[in-house]
Amino acid sequence: MGGGTSPCASCKLLRRRCAKDCIFAPYFPPDDPHKFAIVHKVFGASNISKMIQELPIQQRADAVNSLVYEANARMRDPVYGCVGAISYLQNQVSQLEMQLAMAQTEILCIQMQQESAPNLPAIQMEQYDGSTPQALSFGSPYLVAGEEFRRCGF
Repeated sequence: MGGGTSPCASCKLLRRRCAKDCIFAPYFPPDDPHKFAIVHKVFGASNISKMIQELPIQQRADAVNSLVYEANARMRDPVYGCVGAISYLQNQVSQLEMQLAMAQTEILCIQMQQESAPNLPAIQMEQYDGSTPQALSFGSPYLVAGEEFRRCGF
């Protein structure tokens, strides 16, 4: 801690004396030097200090946690950082929504088939590889998830 027995992680890394009122001491303890090192590498000590000083004291810890998170994301993906991770997750959500819509469509078609003609042959679904929407096969007619129920095996 600042002015205490051991300098904070930032003062240790920057090789300076840790003052009693060190801005970094509450957020970068001496037992976690990697936390400051990665933030320093991405943002620089001067910028970190300015950002922390401009915030009210009650918001500083959250800001430091955000800086650490963004710095880690920037180390993994220097161009996009957190935005790259968000875009990846949004893409995954879109793919899962498409798969869910296809499954719901298949369930609805099965229910409609069973209600109108219980002796029809079972529905066969083409293999889905996750890349593009696939058609659901009902013998020769096809149904693509999201389209109107033009041909649902009736």
